[in-house]
Amino acid sequence: MSNHSATRESEISLAELRGDCARMAPHWVVPAKSAPARVAPSLIHGVTVPAASARLIDAMSEYGD
Repeated sequence: MSNHSATRESEISLAELRGDCARMAPHWVVPAKSAPARVAPSLIHGVTVPAASARLIDAMSEYGD
């Protein structure tokens, strides 16, 4: 049996955790986003929306206004 006692997660303070995250942040690489290619509206065809779904989406503006 070892005399070494590891720090339990519950004993780590929020400040220590934030400090650890701040030190690691420069190591995290975020890939560059590429914008999706635009498609001309004339090329979009074959999309059908059921009437019930169209009514649902149409009614949603009432909640957002």
